[in-house]
Amino acid sequence: MTTYHHTRIPSGLWRWRWFSPAEIACRGTGMVMLTPASIDALDKLDALRERMGHPLHVTSGYRSPEHNRRVGGAPASKHMEGIAFDISMANVDPHRFEREAKALGFLGIGLYPPQKPSGGRNFIHIDTRRTPWRGAQWGEFPEREVRFEPEPEHRPVRDVMRDAAPAAGVGGAIEGALIATEPALREAAPWLPDNLRGTVILVAIGIGLALAIWRLTHRRNRGEG
Repeated sequence: MTTYHHTRIPSGLWRWRWFSPAEIACRGTGMVMLTPASIDALDKLDALRERMGHPLHVTSGYRSPEHNRRVGGAPASKHMEGIAFDISMANVDPHRFEREAKALGFLGIGLYPPQKPSGGRNFIHIDTRRTPWRGAQWGEFPEREVRFEPEPEHRPVRDVMRDAAPAAGVGGAIEGALIATEPALREAAPWLPDNLRGTVILVAIGIGLALAIWRLTHRRNRGEG
């Protein structure tokens, strides 16, 4: 068995155009396996990238036995032989990908479509085992109009702010705040980073409440005058 750290592969040994050693390396050890079988698998992977005509994101390539145990891989995982690759389907037509992979000699195919509501998985496992195998115990990939994943649906700003309202302790006055602040956030909210969205929404609620209270006080003062 021949393995190298991905930063120490001898000059001229890496011959694959579309993938770097780091992309194929074990995520736990940084090692790459280069044996006749794994070299053949890499040849097929490079040819698959050529056929698809766009980048392929390898989420798992070679795995050392230790790393395979750590991530809960199968005891006889083909990843430990350097002949298996998990490819993200985020920018890939999964149906075409499977056809092209089979045509090039990837006899092992495992489907891992995205799971609702978390959206986890979303990759296809391919390997160059000697006998055909296809695993689809998590179901088939849905058909797509284009190869990219559908855009996530953004909830209306008013609904998002209602969910945030209890944390702000705004009680029954929230509706006025929502009405006051929704126009300003309608366009901006989908573009806010996830780690800032809640804070910005709570600040907006505070501003909306202040505006609602000011309007109520102003009306009362006018009525008393």
